[in-house]
Formats: sequence, C-alpha cells, structure tokens
Amino acid sequence: MDDLHALNEAINQKAGRKLLPSIAVSLAILTVVFTSVYYVPVAFAVLVWVAVMLAIRELTNAYQSGGIDLPKLPLQIAGTALLISAWNGRISGLAVAMAIAIPNLLVFMLLTNPKDFVRRGASAAFAIFYIPFLAGFILLLSHEENGPARILTLVVLVSCNDTFAYLFGVLLGRHPLAPHISPKKTWEGFTGSIIATTIGSALVFTLALDKSWWIGAVIGLMAVVTATCGDLIESAVKRDLSIKDMGTLLPGHGGILDRIDSVLFTGPAVWFVLEAIKHFKL
Repeated sequence: MDDLHALNEAINQKAGRKLLPSIAVSLAILTVVFTSVYYVPVAFAVLVWVAVMLAIRELTNAYQSGGIDLPKLPLQIAGTALLISAWNGRISGLAVAMAIAIPNLLVFMLLTNPKDFVRRGASAAFAIFYIPFLAGFILLLSHEENGPARILTLVVLVSCNDTFAYLFGVLLGRHPLAPHISPKKTWEGFTGSIIATTIGSALVFTLALDKSWWIGAVIGLMAVVTATCGDLIESAVKRDLSIKDMGTLLPGHGGILDRIDSVLFTGPAVWFVLEAIKHFKL
C-alpha cells in the first residue's frame, strides 16, 4: 500500500493533478453525458447549457483577476440565446444569433461603462465566441438522428487524446511541447495521443458510424491537433491572466472550462467533417 501511495503521489506531482479524483470525476461526467444523450436529448442540451453558463462565469472571474471587468449576466444571456438558436435553427440559427449577440453586447457595454472599451469589448467578444458559439456545435452534433453516435465519436476522440497525452507525458515525457505556454505538455505525450486517437477514431468510425476505418484514422489525426490547440489556448489565457485553473468545481480537473477546452475546439471540426461525409456520401 505504501508503494502504491508513493507511486500515486509521484504521478500527481509530475502531472500537476490528483489522478484518482480526476478519474472519478471523468467517469461521472461520461455517465451523465451518455445517459442523457441516449435517453433524454433535451436533458443533454440542458447539461451543455449548464456547462456553458458555469464556464462563462469562470472566464469572467478569471478576467476580473486580470483587471478586466465584464458583466456576467449579459454574457450568459447572449450565451443562452446562441445555444437555443443552435438547437432550434441548426447552423443557420447559430450563425445569425452570433451576428446579433456580439453587436448588441458591445453596445450594452459601451452605454453602461465606456471605460477601457476596446480591451473589454475584445474580451467579451472572445468569451462569446470561445464558449457558447463553439459549444453550439456540440448541440448540432447531438441534435441529429444519429446524435448519440456523433457524441460518442466526439467523446472518444477527445478522451483518447487527453488520456494518452497525459499517460505518455507522465511516464515518458522529457521534451516540452510548448514550454512558454504549458510546461507540462510534452512531445512524448503528443505522440501518445496521436497513436491512441488514431486507433480509437478508426474503431469508433467503423463500429458506431459505419464508415471506413481510414476516414476515422484521418479524423483522429485532425482531432489531436484541434484538441491540443484547444488545451494550449486555454493554457495561454490562464498564463496571461496569471491563474493556475479556471475554477475548483471539479476535483482533479479544476474548473468546467479546464475540462471542456479540448471539446470546444474539436466539436466544430467533428461536426464539419461529419457533414462533409454526409454531403459527399463517403
């Protein structure tokens, strides 16, 4: 037991996270996600909405710690409007809602507090694009006849990338991938994520989507890039604002945004690819 405890502590120290709570939280999230998307799709949409509202709150709190004061409620109202539009109007609804939300939000901020408008306005626009707009594509994926299979594909891609980047990084990591952005990320972890995500994607495309394995393998490579970029961008935001985590809600993960950063960037890419496959009948 002492040896296991020592090994766990060593892994925690190298990874910068507590391993066991992280696994428990991940399993709980996956259980809720798949139960809702398979049996009560509207509940899944509500789950995405709750995650987006919490993520907006985390980002605005992080902004505040960096000296950028943004109004939480208008951002959350705009985010809610984007998600409702995505659910009811699909991609057209999401695009139109985005085009309406940003100008109205900027005008509201200008009239209520014009101080540091460029800095605050740019931060608000980034927040709306980064969280509810990108999250809208998760609803687009789920709100289809084969929605559960599409969400399963997204989860497999992101989970393979994050899990094996973590494992390979902890066990073999020696060469930093982006030391000035995220010192814990390594090329060894990136290599592990490529191997695992390519295999996982090939399997899920064959078994869940009934598509050729090579299409899945190619999409797996794409997902490694998008998921890694999503993680690096959130790391860059945290570094710029001088914070370690976006929140403390999820033990072993940090905040909601720390958990969904890879999903936000991979969701739109997966949606686009699946729509292209359907359009060209691949």
